[in-house]
Amino acid sequence: MTAHESREQIIGLYRRAWEHADAKIHELPIDAPGHVPWFPRPDVKLFSIMVHVLNDTTRHFYHADILREQLDGQTGVAAGQQEQIDTIAREAHCAKIDKAARAASPTRT
Repeated sequence: MTAHESREQIIGLYRRAWEHADAKIHELPIDAPGHVPWFPRPDVKLFSIMVHVLNDTTRHFYHADILREQLDGQTGVAAGQQEQIDTIAREAHCAKIDKAARAASPTRT
């Protein structure tokens, strides 16, 4: 994205890429070979690419969800079923996770 691209242009590009990917997924066998130059192991199968994209999409969706929670103070999985974030409980939970991560770290920072 650039500052000069409109929302419609960005969504249009995303939809064209989505349609192209859907067509290839339906057209090719799951073990079709592919090449992704920026992957650590660039020679891959279609299945591996699909798993990578799913993982990447999930990660970015989670990032967006965190931002949304910070903006509106709501959490939940479905519209109308949201609850106010309990900041004290969240901070305690984050501290517990941080403590476990530090304990598991080989450098113990």
